[in-house]
Amino acid sequence: MRPFKHPTANEFVLERVLYALSDPLRLEIVRRLATLGEASCGELDGGRPKSSVSHHFRVLRDAGLVFTQNVGTTHMNHLRSEDMQTRFPGLLDVILSQRV
Repeated sequence: MRPFKHPTANEFVLERVLYALSDPLRLEIVRRLATLGEASCGELDGGRPKSSVSHHFRVLRDAGLVFTQNVGTTHMNHLRSEDMQTRFPGLLDVILSQRV
């Protein structure tokens, strides 16, 4: 498997981050990763088709919110909290503190 591409923190664009978080599934993935720390795509898919979930993870990676790495045949994900804090101080904290 090829490694995934991830932007550096200084390449994060606010509009991409907000767009990524505008989708309910992607927002739920970010919330769950904030709680779990790390999880596979399968643990976060909510029973949705793999092709749909792959798209959502790509949007999250492109925005800089999620880091995905291959561990054997599994894609493990974690939230890039520190990088987000560096680029947009407090943004992720405010978003995660909102009630569902």
